[in-house]
Amino acid sequence: MGWSWGTSIAGSYTAEHNDKVAKLVLYAPQWIRNEPAAPPTTPLGAYRLVSKDSAKARWLKGVAEDKQADLIPPGVFEAWAAATWATDPEASKHNPPMLRAPNGVMEDSASTYGAGKALYDPGKITVPTLLLHAEWDADLPSYQAQGYFTQLKNTPYKRLIELSEGTHTVMLEKNRMQFFHELMGFLDEERPLALK
Repeated sequence: MGWSWGTSIAGSYTAEHNDKVAKLVLYAPQWIRNEPAAPPTTPLGAYRLVSKDSAKARWLKGVAEDKQADLIPPGVFEAWAAATWATDPEASKHNPPMLRAPNGVMEDSASTYGAGKALYDPGKITVPTLLLHAEWDADLPSYQAQGYFTQLKNTPYKRLIELSEGTHTVMLEKNRMQFFHELMGFLDEERPLALK
């Protein structure tokens, strides 16, 4: 299973090692962008600093204002932020606390998908594959999941499921049970091509 940039890692591994993978799940798969990546305004360093306020603003990017209040269940953002910022021993040295987020993924994404180049060939994937995507994912819009889906030409079966009213982080939002239901249903099914 992979999420966001993790879909590139899981997908490329599977394309080269199908014999070691039973099923593949990609949530918010990256694919070729319709618009080129914006060039950085300053040279990218190893990290960028992220505040909790900017992380929440990014989380809610593309969500209608009248839908934002009930998207994230009470306390979830705070618990996620506390756990995430605790992974960086340098975070608390800033006021407000700032998480160091690695820029390598930004560079890799810009030089491949943002430049119109695939990192690997999804056509080499030969295992059952599930793509999950959320309707309001501003980081990786729906057209990318749809474009990736068309490249899966050699899977025994494949699915693309668009979850309603969710963002790039739907697994922590009000519709998370839809996400888990689809994910577990795909992994647990034994005879997906037969009537029950």
